[in-house]
Amino acid sequence: MHIHHLSEANSVLNHFLGQIRNVNIQHDSMRFRRNIERIGEIMAYELSKKLHYQNVDIQTPLGIKPTAEINDQLVLCSILRAGLPLHIGFLNYFDSAENGFISAYRHHPNNDDFFDILVEYKAIPDINNKNLLLIDPMLATGQSIVAVFNKLMENATPKEIHIAVVIAAPEGIALLKEELPDNCHLWIASIDEKLNDKNYIVPGLGDAGDLAYGNKL
Repeated sequence: MHIHHLSEANSVLNHFLGQIRNVNIQHDSMRFRRNIERIGEIMAYELSKKLHYQNVDIQTPLGIKPTAEINDQLVLCSILRAGLPLHIGFLNYFDSAENGFISAYRHHPNNDDFFDILVEYKAIPDINNKNLLLIDPMLATGQSIVAVFNKLMENATPKEIHIAVVIAAPEGIALLKEELPDNCHLWIASIDEKLNDKNYIVPGLGDAGDLAYGNKL
């Protein structure tokens, strides 16, 4: 797996990462969503450097200008619900991409710390021979992304696979390395220290879905 850790070099990305973590700022849900969206825009720009381009001639009011445009068919697929603001950030840059949505959540059958991942909803276009961008803000254990990936791959073979997450734990990265194809690209804004005994990312930021859209039952 090709891992791209974007916050290793200082940029405005780190400024936005600090704001989504800061308990004195993150309670403003509109600002939290917008910061996640802006992080998605930055990640989309960095990811765009790995796409394929074709040379074209553009007619301007005063002449012809050779330039380049994206030559890949892109499908953005976010994991509901936390992935939506990040999805919008990517869509702001890849505005001609097709879009898909899939649900995944931790199911605690015994009302204890044990959980499995349930994938119940899928609305996605054909991804065969296209570049799939799988979007989820938090990579904790990695089980959700693996479950979603396996569901998407049941009847499809994308041309390329890119996974974009804002904050990742080393344990989740290790699982993706083990379970996903070697040619996948994993784009990470920030790698954190570890998971705690409840499999939450430390220091993390809390529940991204709740911060963006309010507490759930």
